[in-house]
Amino acid sequence: MAPAKSSPAKSAAPVTKKATAGKLKPASTAAKLAPNKPKNSKIVLIGDGAVGSTYAYALTLEGIGRELGIIDINREKTVGDAMDLSDALSFTSPKKIYAADYEDCADAALVVIAGGAAQKPGETRLDLVDKNLRIFYDIVKNVMASGFDGIFMVATNPVDVLTYATWRFSGLPSNRVFGSGTALDSARLRKEIGELLNVDARSVHAYIMGEHGDSEFPVWSNANVGGMALSEWIMRSPEITSEALNQIFDAVVNAAYTIIDAKGATYYGIGAAMARITKAIMSDENSVHAVSAYLNGEFGVHDVYTGTPAIVGAEGVRSVVPISLDMHESEHLDRSVRVLRETIEKAFAKLEGELGEKIPAGVIA
Repeated sequence: MAPAKSSPAKSAAPVTKKATAGKLKPASTAAKLAPNKPKNSKIVLIGDGAVGSTYAYALTLEGIGRELGIIDINREKTVGDAMDLSDALSFTSPKKIYAADYEDCADAALVVIAGGAAQKPGETRLDLVDKNLRIFYDIVKNVMASGFDGIFMVATNPVDVLTYATWRFSGLPSNRVFGSGTALDSARLRKEIGELLNVDARSVHAYIMGEHGDSEFPVWSNANVGGMALSEWIMRSPEITSEALNQIFDAVVNAAYTIIDAKGATYYGIGAAMARITKAIMSDENSVHAVSAYLNGEFGVHDVYTGTPAIVGAEGVRSVVPISLDMHESEHLDRSVRVLRETIEKAFAKLEGELGEKIPAGVIA
């Protein structure tokens, strides 16, 4: 059965902007929240499926990190992948790659979770929540039992919900837990805009925000190409219409469904996005990426993880970038947050009922 296509958020033309709450956090303040500011470049990957193995391959090709441990329920596969990846090191850069156990997380700078049930044709990302929440409870508890005190990056869907869960399960500060969020969605948007304008996608600056899923939305009001607002490009190019932009967003929001229908899963794009974010952490870049970050008043939103531009470096998420949203974009964000919050509340109530205990509140950085 073909997956149900989503109804994209139609907000092609910029509207009057309103100010958003929140201030950028200075590096000196954020550094105090990072007791484990990476002193090494050890990465532990949990989940050696299509996404995880592609991410590991991207790390190897790009020379990111000097040590990579791989954990999966299928240990034989992790042994094989470690050997196969190591065969590429003569062409890249030195790296220790091996099949790992949870104990190996103790001194890791970064633990990346890509394990869990994968999205199947006909499923939305939110359909996966009950399957993956209990899996994550066990994964995170095992990681924390090792003495881990680094940074978590979550890639498993529904990524915003599972990132929130990882934060609550781990007890780590919110800045040291984040998800891949809308990094891939934003990259798809930039690619589509670049193709429409015949401009290198790397010169396009545009973001998808909100849930990494059907309630996400494009921030057209802040999109620019080479510093020129996208709205001005449209005024100078009569052939580019608001409908063309809506078609672009429709292609972006439904890209995963299209790819899953065609080949069963998506992994190249997200693997590359995860590697790029990892590089920002390992190199302490303090570069801006669209990740699933904790909102604590930014955009008037509290106690939820969702896709937003954020500064990422050695301490994890240094600060959310509180870009201005127009009226329609603010409404889309509010709707997306409601979807996520309702999903989290129902899923946590079910899990707490199964466990017979309350999940502790998270630590806000």
